[in-house]
Amino acid sequence: MKIAYIATSSIPSSTANSIQVMKVCQALTQLGHEAHLLIPGSGDLNWDELTLQYGIITRFPIKRIASIKALKRFDFIYKALELAKTLKMDAVYTRMLWVAVIAQLRNVPVMLELHDVPAGRLGKPLFLRYLKSNSKKLTVMITQALSKVIEKRFAIAIPEKSFVVAPDGVDHARYQALPQPVEARKQLALTEGLTAVYTGGFYKGRGLELLVELAKVFPQVHFLWVGGKPEAVAGWKTVIDNLNIRNIQLTGFIPNEKLPLYQAAGDILLMPFGKSVSGSSGGNTADVCSPLKMFEYMAAGRAILTSDLPVLREVLNENNALFYAIENFEDLKSKFTILFGDADLRNKLARQARLDVAQYTWQERMQNIVRRFSED
Repeated sequence: MKIAYIATSSIPSSTANSIQVMKVCQALTQLGHEAHLLIPGSGDLNWDELTLQYGIITRFPIKRIASIKALKRFDFIYKALELAKTLKMDAVYTRMLWVAVIAQLRNVPVMLELHDVPAGRLGKPLFLRYLKSNSKKLTVMITQALSKVIEKRFAIAIPEKSFVVAPDGVDHARYQALPQPVEARKQLALTEGLTAVYTGGFYKGRGLELLVELAKVFPQVHFLWVGGKPEAVAGWKTVIDNLNIRNIQLTGFIPNEKLPLYQAAGDILLMPFGKSVSGSSGGNTADVCSPLKMFEYMAAGRAILTSDLPVLREVLNENNALFYAIENFEDLKSKFTILFGDADLRNKLARQARLDVAQYTWQERMQNIVRRFSED
């Protein structure tokens, strides 16, 4: 199938949005589809840079399309859909509701992937228009919870046959030959000793303030924070230095290609999400999110300690992760103490997580989506 992925992602960048878009296009290509990524911008992209930034091994066409900021991307959408028609694409894939609606008006089959409830004054009417259209379409919900939240908020019932639930995924092959924690730490020239790792953004609701408190209680543990924008890293470094904490190390942004090794360096991998979780695009996705790091952690084969965010239990359970009560530091401390002192439990959780993540590869995900789209 020839598929045009129309996105407004900034590429290259460190956002989860751009990482996910690139992984989807790579998976489609690896499955034998002809995937073209259409994004705003101008000039050529450096594939060597993209390979490092995103951990991409299979290339696909990326076309930058010039757009005028004052037109709020509508000129980009029009040009992208025109190009899709010129290229004789069989379908458009997008995370943008406006793209899906305009594609329908032009009789272009569309797959719309949603990561949150359509927002803004036009969110509901646009989504209802999209649903009512008789054009060929498939709605991809990032979690089951998202479909329920949309139905409740918009007071609608979405026919089950019209959507598929497809959590995020992982490049499973990149996690198959990881070294043991001691060797990974040696390769990265990290402090030796039991290590707890957090990877990802430093946005609001990620629970980093709890990790600071945890580091105070466990001075014998090395805490490694991987990621964050420069200003966020600098801000947290100031906080940590002012508190005279010596067992937290901040690496700053690490390209996706190198991320598995940093995750492998941990004995414990941390997901301290709060009740309200912000992403690179803002908003609160705590009730509906499917974090990339969750699948990466599982594939890394390390013990996962996570806040008990209900949506995470669509993937995680008591056999592959240890949960603590959301935003409850005392419970976090208690559960960390358990993992710290029980290597057998760490290994048990890690083994199960690695087994369970096998069904969540990017290729499995996209194969399921395309199959569902092709059924009607």
